[in-house]
Amino acid sequence: MAPLVPFRTHTPAPTAPPSTPLVHTFYHDPTATWTYVLVCPRTRACAIVDSALDYDPSTQRISTESADGLLAFFEHEQYTVVRILETHAHADHLTAARYLQMRLSPDGAPPVPIGIHRGIRTTQAHFGALYDVPDAELERAFDELYDEGDKLEVGELKGEVWHLPGHTQCSAGFVFGESVFTGDSVLLPPTGTARADFPSGSASALYASASRLLSLPPHYRLFSGHSYPQSGASNVCSATVAQQRELNPHVKSGTGEDDFVRMRSERDKGLAEPRLLHQSLQVNIRGGRLPRGSNGEAYLRLPLRAPNGL
Repeated sequence: MAPLVPFRTHTPAPTAPPSTPLVHTFYHDPTATWTYVLVCPRTRACAIVDSALDYDPSTQRISTESADGLLAFFEHEQYTVVRILETHAHADHLTAARYLQMRLSPDGAPPVPIGIHRGIRTTQAHFGALYDVPDAELERAFDELYDEGDKLEVGELKGEVWHLPGHTQCSAGFVFGESVFTGDSVLLPPTGTARADFPSGSASALYASASRLLSLPPHYRLFSGHSYPQSGASNVCSATVAQQRELNPHVKSGTGEDDFVRMRSERDKGLAEPRLLHQSLQVNIRGGRLPRGSNGEAYLRLPLRAPNGL
């Protein structure tokens, strides 16, 4: 397998704090998802943020091609993965976290931990009941559950977990120096912000989370979970706080909470559910493990919309 080629590599500025990482960005085109690899340049330790499996809903086929390319990239660069991070339980793509963990953890070695904010327990409770997931599968799905302010180390890099609820209750950002991995809490201009109508979502909480991010110094760089470039526009993975304040149509400077909540609520009413909602969540609340039947085969549960009496 050939190594994946980064879409872009961000090198810390000479004046940046020592915990600002080298960042490689990878775009998963089928789901418009950004995967980030943040690296400690001196030790070559790294962490993965928001990985993706390849999944074709028309054939129900799952492939690890993108994840394998990422593994080949680590080998080529001689990086050591020390953490696999999820910004939230995604509803638009299947995480490759568990597959990467299995490949990165030789037999007998401690597994590379998969981590997510503790709010995942709320998300698991709702969707676990919907999809009839055994509690035992949910309890062991993640190796590390983070709280607001928890510290993370990647080599010599020291980061912090920010709880950023609103899109989901388990949404979090990972702050390393002048780089912040925001998940879906702030998307890129011109998209604006993510929906807030999932269970335990809140437009008011999303406004507070976005405002917190945009209160950072103007030169800090916010790495978003997705980008949806308009026709003819170039793709981007991040924006500075100053760019978000000026250009983000939903939360730019001067936007009040009432106006944001009204806009977000009205906008969400017209949105269809994500194309891979049910497939993604059944895998992602399990930390990337596939649902399996009593015969050991992988299965998905898909709700049907049927006429009354059928």
